[in-house]
Amino acid sequence: MDKEESFGNSTCEDQVNMAERELSAFMLAVTELFGPEQAGLSAEDWLDESEQMDSPQRATSRDWRAVTVAALARLATGGTPARDHRTLAASTDTKVSPILSSNCFASAFLV
Repeated sequence: MDKEESFGNSTCEDQVNMAERELSAFMLAVTELFGPEQAGLSAEDWLDESEQMDSPQRATSRDWRAVTVAALARLATGGTPARDHRTLAASTDTKVSPILSSNCFASAFLV
């Protein structure tokens, strides 16, 4: 493993750790204020927002707080595109497969 590849993996791991901490804090706050069911829905919104952020796929850093703010905006409006999609999918009994991303951020959350 060369030095550049090692740096890239380390940077990716750092970003994943920061994202995990941000998502964890977000879920804890939503759970305390709105309950575990809403926290689960909001976590999905957070992940959707993280995939939509205007950041190059190989960027060395992301503003995870901006992801949280966007997910909070969805929570505040009560109806979110992601939640509306989940409701529609549930009502039609359709199975939707996730589209795996090639960047390290999204793939880290698809566990």
